[in-house]
Amino acid sequence: MTLNSTIVPEADDAPVHEPRLWRDNGWTARVIKNEDDEGWAVAMIKQGEAEPALVGPWTMGRDKKNPKPLDTAAFNTLVKTAAEVLRRHEQQLHAQLHKSVVVQATTGRLTVTLDIVPDEDDPHALLAAVDAFGESLAQVRVSAGFRLTAGSAGAWIEDGFRKPS
Repeated sequence: MTLNSTIVPEADDAPVHEPRLWRDNGWTARVIKNEDDEGWAVAMIKQGEAEPALVGPWTMGRDKKNPKPLDTAAFNTLVKTAAEVLRRHEQQLHAQLHKSVVVQATTGRLTVTLDIVPDEDDPHALLAAVDAFGESLAQVRVSAGFRLTAGSAGAWIEDGFRKPS
């Protein structure tokens, strides 16, 4: 199997503990031949996902031809690493789609947020303002390309929360 091919996890969620395939606790680790060189790789797939969360090099066995067998400690380490990769990906996506700035207005400190909705047919964003107590003051729909800065937030507030042009 090459690293470029899609690795589809089995639907069965019964634990499997084989030298090249471990399935447990919602994760599947599969040791695969790395066709790009002489080595081996391991793919970590979260249950229900079609694509691996992590693909990395795998250690050769003592015979220097076959892969080292998976074991409990290695599997647990791989699960921890793959889960961290997914968590960082989710954080990065959240940071790209959700922005906020705090500005000082005449009425006090306001938090202005921009939440991008990456809809294929109708991408847009929601620009919103809340006061220091979390009370919603305004929300308008804007272009997904709207740039939220302290300056643009201040101008929006000064303009009475009207939709920016």
